Amino acid sequence: MSSIAQLIAQQPVDWSLQQEFYKRVDIYELEIEKIYMDSWLFIGHDSEIPNIGDYFVYNLLSESVIVVRGKDDQIHAYMNVCRHRGSRICLEDRGNIKRFTCPYHAWTYNLDGSLMIAKELENGIKKEDLGLHKCQIAVVEGLILLNFSDQPASLDGLKNVLSEPMEMFGFKDLKIAAHKNYPIDSNWKLAVENYNECYHCAPSHPEYSQSHTQKIADKKEYDQAQHKMLDSLTVCGLKNIEINAEYTEQIAGQEQYAYWRYALFDGYVTGSKNGKPIAPLIGDIKKFNAGASDFNIGPVSFFLAYCDHVVGYVFTPTAQDKCQCDVYWMVHGDAIEGKDYDLENLTWLWDVTTKADERIVINNQKGINSRKYQPGPFTKKESSEKNFIRWYLALMQD
Repeated sequence: MSSIAQLIAQQPVDWSLQQEFYKRVDIYELEIEKIYMDSWLFIGHDSEIPNIGDYFVYNLLSESVIVVRGKDDQIHAYMNVCRHRGSRICLEDRGNIKRFTCPYHAWTYNLDGSLMIAKELENGIKKEDLGLHKCQIAVVEGLILLNFSDQPASLDGLKNVLSEPMEMFGFKDLKIAAHKNYPIDSNWKLAVENYNECYHCAPSHPEYSQSHTQKIADKKEYDQAQHKMLDSLTVCGLKNIEINAEYTEQIAGQEQYAYWRYALFDGYVTGSKNGKPIAPLIGDIKKFNAGASDFNIGPVSFFLAYCDHVVGYVFTPTAQDKCQCDVYWMVHGDAIEGKDYDLENLTWLWDVTTKADERIVINNQKGINSRKYQPGPFTKKESSEKNFIRWYLALMQD
């Protein structure tokens, strides 16, 4: 069996990955350590836990994390592992609580993670040494980001650069109107690769393609739509900002990020069936602009911002050959379901698109499982996927 270094050396540049990268358990285990235990992951919005004692539990593979609003009104994260004999402490997905009590032997912890009650401890053992293990947490413009590493990449660059576009869309004042989980029978990389290219959009996503110009193959036609959209930004309360650096080399020790905006077709101002608004305007936006903005935060968390709502995508593995896609629909925090927006209309486009992507990616995995599978060349339409593969190989080589 070839070493990972040998596989990387044999990998043709800007071609799809060799079969072993999707099939080998040792490669998968290394990916978990280097990517999922060492990257910032979007896990929710701070509006989900507005009150002291509000909490939710986030699970990734064998890890479980309690995310809670403490008595200091800040959001904290603790590993859901009792310091006595390791039992899970929180068994409910979410709730409100004054303290955490392990259901096994009733060890009790304060909201700050400190051990409060542990009966029958031997003399000399200090409770202050047995607090819950902390997990790295950050709130960026309302988005809750989690990192399992003890020494995570800095978010300073991301905050400095993305704060302006995130403020434009009022990320801090959003709320989650809907959250759906989509299991996918494929290696996680295939789902991320699929999200990163729109070469497949025209043949595979008729609903998306009728409104989003990303599917246009002709550069001149695409540029014309872009210029028209960009010319109306200022009057709509938006700015022309582009940080097109997904998966490319940024400052060492900093988490990666990117932002850009692209046009919608005439007659569409948001991601809806008929192109008409489906929720109240968000952020600093004064009127609808016929465009959509893409945000990248870390390698597997993505956001699509319209003028009236934001859609968040996160891809995580559940096994070597299985993964999941979590999709979040966010609207203005004051918007009322049934009055200001209809949930079915809000979720329609990205629900039908994600279900189609699930079928696409599963079929992709089935083909890669074949003895006859060989890497194929990327096209000009797959530039973001090229960047993802280049980044992935460099990371695995390190």
